[in-house]
Amino acid sequence: MASIINMPKLGFDMAEGTLVRWVILEGEPVSKGAVLAEIETDKATVEVESTYDGVVTKHLVQAGDVVPVNTPIAVIGVPGEEVDYAALLGEKVKGEKPLESQSGQEESEQTVVQPVTPGEGFDGHLPEGVRASPIARRIADEHGVDIRKIQGSGPGGRIVKHDIESYLVKPSLPETPLPAAKPVTVSTPSPQAVQVPMPVWEGVPREDQTIPLNKLRAIIGRRMSESKQQVPHFYVTREYDMAALMSLREQVNSMLPEENKTSVNDYILKSVVLALREFPNLNASLAENKIVHHGAINIGVAVAVEGGLLTIVCRETDRKPIRQISLEVREMAGRAREGKVRPDDIEGSTFSVSNLGMFDVEHFIAIINPPEAAILAIGSVRDVPVVKDGQVVAGLRMKATLSVDHRVSDGAEGARFLQSLANYIETPLRMLI
Repeated sequence: MASIINMPKLGFDMAEGTLVRWVILEGEPVSKGAVLAEIETDKATVEVESTYDGVVTKHLVQAGDVVPVNTPIAVIGVPGEEVDYAALLGEKVKGEKPLESQSGQEESEQTVVQPVTPGEGFDGHLPEGVRASPIARRIADEHGVDIRKIQGSGPGGRIVKHDIESYLVKPSLPETPLPAAKPVTVSTPSPQAVQVPMPVWEGVPREDQTIPLNKLRAIIGRRMSESKQQVPHFYVTREYDMAALMSLREQVNSMLPEENKTSVNDYILKSVVLALREFPNLNASLAENKIVHHGAINIGVAVAVEGGLLTIVCRETDRKPIRQISLEVREMAGRAREGKVRPDDIEGSTFSVSNLGMFDVEHFIAIINPPEAAILAIGSVRDVPVVKDGQVVAGLRMKATLSVDHRVSDGAEGARFLQSLANYIETPLRMLI
């Protein structure tokens, strides 16, 4: 029996997505879990997986179309099946209730998808017959590039991401060198006056540049502003002795190939989830007047991507060994940076970790990612002087700051959580038992 694939809703604030390309064409077989298409949301380009086995009998929308969430995009049937599309889609529409957004203003979810025709200047098509992918248009807009000057290498001359990137790295015309600095004699009342050369720049001053916000940066700004305004944050910081953990990591990595070596962050993630088992109130979210303690511990890991930040999700992290955590996080982070995340990669986190240690950041605080109740900010591992047995010696230390929603928890619980975290970070063999 034929089944319908709908445009997925990735996040509570997603109203529509752009179908970038079909991976499985009409008439081709598809298995459950296989990548069916790529869609572009406000956050990233996401791979949509098929939820059925069978054959793709029909594409209901075309590449470049902007499609409201929950709108049918494809039909999958069994080989040789004669599908009555009018009846199938008619029943689908008849059985559904009108969608209502949380804000009551997302009426676009009930609009009908209209295919785009060349020359409309909309979603992949520009005036004068120029064709471009949505991500190519976005990059061009961010860098102020006139996309009509670029030669496309995609199907039918379509301009793709690679064409924009190649254009941006082309060497530009050499700038006119600035005139050499002229020495200026400076006199002082001292009897031992000296001549000090002072540069005098006669070049043209730089002009201001106005760069529009991209979609990802805009949604980050909106959500973080809402979080800081609506969520009463409090912060607790603790310093950790990292000598034992760094020694264990060195021993583990000596037995692994280069591509499988573990990072400091992998051990921190494992420590966090083991500590969260003891503090379910921090692995929680606030729903109206109720606190929901989540059974699964799904850790969100902040990843820097072009033009913003994404949070990838390692599911049931407390049930996985460190090497599996390392592998999954590395693969999802790679997909995020390539703009090819999957829906499960970015949805469903119950507690988040943001690590800036690789940038030599000693300490910072992170903003809670709603609807979660807390987030942990990790600084760098540093060589610092410490007092041990009355003597000043060299030590390895790392600072971590917990941001907590005061409606859900209090400072004493946050401090006890960081104390429990020390049991695993400073005695890392506990993670392996």
